[in-house]
Amino acid sequence: MMPEGRPEVALRRRPFGSWLLGPADQSPRALRIRVQTLLTTFSIGTNVIGAIVVFVLAVFVLPGPSATDDLVLIRTVAFPAYFLAALLIGAVWSTRLALRVTNWVLEGRPATRNEQIATLQLPFRLTMIEVLLWFIATVFFSVLTAFLQPESVLRVLVTTLDGGIVTCTASYLLTEFALRPIAARALLDQPPPRRLLAAGLKARTVFFWAVGSAVPVLGLMLTAVLALIEKDVSATRLSVIILVLGTVVLVCGWLLTMLSARSVVAPVRSVRLALTVIGDGDLDVRIPVFDGTELGSLQAGFNRMAVGLAERERLHDLFGRYVGTEVVREALDKDSLGGQERFVAVLFVDLAGSTKIAAARPPAEVVELLNRFFAVVVDEVDRHGGFVNKFAGDAVLAVFGAPAELPDAAGSALRTGRALATRLADELPEATAGIGVTAGIVVAGTVGDVRRHEYTVIGDPVNEAARLSDLAKTTTQHLIASMTAVEKADPEEAPNWRPAEKTTLRGRPRPTHLAYPAES
Repeated sequence: MMPEGRPEVALRRRPFGSWLLGPADQSPRALRIRVQTLLTTFSIGTNVIGAIVVFVLAVFVLPGPSATDDLVLIRTVAFPAYFLAALLIGAVWSTRLALRVTNWVLEGRPATRNEQIATLQLPFRLTMIEVLLWFIATVFFSVLTAFLQPESVLRVLVTTLDGGIVTCTASYLLTEFALRPIAARALLDQPPPRRLLAAGLKARTVFFWAVGSAVPVLGLMLTAVLALIEKDVSATRLSVIILVLGTVVLVCGWLLTMLSARSVVAPVRSVRLALTVIGDGDLDVRIPVFDGTELGSLQAGFNRMAVGLAERERLHDLFGRYVGTEVVREALDKDSLGGQERFVAVLFVDLAGSTKIAAARPPAEVVELLNRFFAVVVDEVDRHGGFVNKFAGDAVLAVFGAPAELPDAAGSALRTGRALATRLADELPEATAGIGVTAGIVVAGTVGDVRRHEYTVIGDPVNEAARLSDLAKTTTQHLIASMTAVEKADPEEAPNWRPAEKTTLRGRPRPTHLAYPAES
């Protein structure tokens, strides 16, 4: 897929559904110029096309008597004069209204609630200016025709009224389209007002269907009435009238349906693209809310969902840093107290002389030393598939085989112990740490209270590993394991250890068979 086809690229380049509307981060001045240009272009374009269609239908297509000299004068002088005057008045009036309502954009500040409502109502108010001018034209030319040629009144009235309704509706949809970037800024911090949601998407859809289908068809039916009144319309002329009007009806219906559909599809498409981006793992995606109906609520709801998912992922990551990602999965799968017996390997690392270090150094240096120590331990434990269960002051308890299964738990723990002994001697020469490794059956699970849980392992191997780490502080390599762990390790790891004496560790009833690294 080309880069332009990626959802995140489409959202960035066409955040409002079209390249005509520009990027979301354009400057207020550039936004005002762009929107005003589009508004003026759409308004003039739709009204010019609508006026031409009305003129052609009324003069050359619809059945009726031949025009008198006075009526010809109206068509050639009065109609163009009124049309140009109406265009000028409409353009000036609409521009002044749009500038006044959207002045907060140029000031570079958020819209107040009243400004937000006025901005979302702006397409309707701008369209009402055109409705007023078309209504005046309908009344004016119908009255003039009634005086000069009464039998042509119905023809003028039907064409002007139908043409005005379709033209104003198309203009409304295009105006709403052009104002999307400004509507998005108005809805940036506040949801769409309920009173604007009252009309809703259903009412809009029904209205645009009526204008795009019912009104043109009604005009076609009235044309048939005119033909019946005229009586002397030939079959050829009637066929031409029906073909022309049928074409106009189809084009008008298609145009309004397409514009209405695009006004619905654009917000839905932005949500769909954003959902695809979230599905790819990017939770920082946000979409501009530029619709004042339920679709705007859908867009705003998506943004709230994205914020919630990002917050949840952040908490998940933060929780995982404290207790480990495997424990997070365990907590999500089983949110209850209790545990189960598991065979695990246990590694315990404890700094020697930490009390003297704390007394001889400033607290900041002690913390820095501990963080360096913990960083090495966590790095090696993670690299060998273990789980750092807890930091206990200046000691670390690591478990291999819980909560996630590990094929060679004992071998992994022993390899970690050897790697730690080497790295700590090289990277932390100013401190000494004892490392103890053993293996056995423990209970692994969640303990605590329903209000506060902790994942841990409980059993004799944990105590044995702690005592082995104390004993390891007195040896050259500062590393001792139990032969139990060595015997459970895979054949590749076991030769790296040699058996030693048996000793009874402090607090334990049975002697422990010790093992030292083979190279010591």
